[in-house]
Amino acid sequence: MTTAVPAGGFTAADLITLLERACGTAGLNPDGAVLLRGHTHAVYRLAADPVVVKIARRGTSRESVHRTVHLVRWLIEQGFPTVGLHPVRQPVEVGGHYATFWAHLPQPDHPVAAEQLAAPLRSLHQFTEPPVQLPAVDTVTAIRRSLAVTVALTDEERAFLGLRLDRLEADLAEVTYLLPPAVVQGDPQHRNALHTRDGGAVLCDWDTAAFGQPELDLVTVEIHCRRFGYGHDHYAQFAARYGLDITTWDGYAPLAALRELRMITTNAKRAAHGTDTLLEIRHRIAGLHAGDHRQRWHIL
Repeated sequence: MTTAVPAGGFTAADLITLLERACGTAGLNPDGAVLLRGHTHAVYRLAADPVVVKIARRGTSRESVHRTVHLVRWLIEQGFPTVGLHPVRQPVEVGGHYATFWAHLPQPDHPVAAEQLAAPLRSLHQFTEPPVQLPAVDTVTAIRRSLAVTVALTDEERAFLGLRLDRLEADLAEVTYLLPPAVVQGDPQHRNALHTRDGGAVLCDWDTAAFGQPELDLVTVEIHCRRFGYGHDHYAQFAARYGLDITTWDGYAPLAALRELRMITTNAKRAAHGTDTLLEIRHRIAGLHAGDHRQRWHIL
């Protein structure tokens, strides 16, 4: 079993124990499991079975994990293109922590293109009355909570980000949205989608799903294309396929700036002194100071 670094707020030893116990409950073999991602949740690919195990971050509520499972089951019933749940009773609880089990889709060495996100997102945004009670989008409150618990930044850095949030909150109050509220993925991007065997793509990672303005999903895709090196043409292909270029909307600037601020503060609250994560956060803050909307970011 390979555990390179602690993930999800757990120590490496705790993760091994959680994975073994969760797999034992689900009747799966954890031997040789490989940690795929560990920044927020700990995501493992099992070696003995075509299954991915996600151990929810320490402190994740039972309600939240159950909501994700119920949402995905409903989406599958609607024929929506999402990665499937492994057929076991879930989530599995281990000592107050939660694991979910997903079908493993073998992936090529390149991420899903933004253009491939367009059709699934357009379909998702048609669900204006989901049967699952999703949390309402509240980006401003989420940013304030992150700033309140961030310890690695200086007082000056936190004050700068807080003042920026106050200005954006005021700007957002004047925005008139284009689309009706609907189910949103919350963090649609290249790494939260998977290639399928037939050349298509499905969405995954539904922990950020909420009910709110679809424009939030659209600016998130645009930010990832602009900030992480994919380029304008890559984004333009997405916009053409979705049927809306969000950058032409007069509410784009404040919403995109607010989404970028959340991408900074969410990572800042988990950053520790002396880490590459903190260096990247300060790189992004320096870009905000300079007004550099094209500054290249590095994925965290």
